[in-house]
Amino acid sequence: MTFRNAKDYAGYLVLRVLIAFVQAVPPRLCERIADLLALLFTKVIPVRRKVLAENLRIAFPHATDEQVRRTSHEMWRHLFLMVMEIAHTPRKVHRTNWREMFDVPDCETIIRVMYTTRPSVVISGHYGNFELGGYLMGLFGFPTHTVARKLDNAYVDRFVNEFRGRTGQHMLPKHGSGEMIEELLSSGGALTLLGDQAAGHKGCWVPFFGKPASTHKAVALFSLSFKAPTMVVGVRRKRRMLQYDVDVADVVDPAAEDFPHAGVQPMTEWYTGCLERLIRTAPEQYWWIHKRWKGNPPEKVLKRLARRAKAA
Repeated sequence: MTFRNAKDYAGYLVLRVLIAFVQAVPPRLCERIADLLALLFTKVIPVRRKVLAENLRIAFPHATDEQVRRTSHEMWRHLFLMVMEIAHTPRKVHRTNWREMFDVPDCETIIRVMYTTRPSVVISGHYGNFELGGYLMGLFGFPTHTVARKLDNAYVDRFVNEFRGRTGQHMLPKHGSGEMIEELLSSGGALTLLGDQAAGHKGCWVPFFGKPASTHKAVALFSLSFKAPTMVVGVRRKRRMLQYDVDVADVVDPAAEDFPHAGVQPMTEWYTGCLERLIRTAPEQYWWIHKRWKGNPPEKVLKRLARRAKAA
């Protein structure tokens, strides 16, 4: 075993010990621990404090310093609770009891999109407990395929993917999976994607909380190329641990005659706007620590957005 492998395995063992500890802790105590850790990361440990503050100022320019501080604290609490929930989920969330923890007011909409021979696309973001989204789809009886970056630690990557695949969520690599995705959608499968990842200078630039953000074109292309019904979904926590609302922001069908979002740009703007609306309902449950607004858009993009803002 090489030094790198030994180091990765040691990290994996530490993770398993921490998970075993979390699984032994009752939910109410998990919530208290998450509060304390959030306080630590908000006031003592400056983890991405600058990025966090800058992102919140972009999204909520009129927020007071106290509102920014409170949202930062609640975001950290949410992230720690999310990790603890993932540790508890395999033991606590099953086909027989999920209704006790999850409210799905748009259940009929989800079934209508997923229970079909046509391909379907489900878009989410780094909001709420998005890891539970694919897990829940499996519990509902809808297997999905999700595109995700492979983790650097191979042992941890395998462990995380075992959790994701427990109920029927299959993982596809972020790079080199184009042919697999085409085969999946051609056969009427369901693809789930995160739609709020920065795509660099050549991405599709759309407004996100009023500022241009580069977005991957492939997300829209999958829906448009295969005329796949597409919905934007968020798994939003209520105040208590493992108590959630599954919110459907909107659903579109590119095969409809009056489809209003034809083209990569309109489609990307549509689902980005849907994600923004979801986030505004519970901004503390969004990952403000990741750099959503990277780089500067081309001049032609700025001019286009300026013309549209003036027309509006």
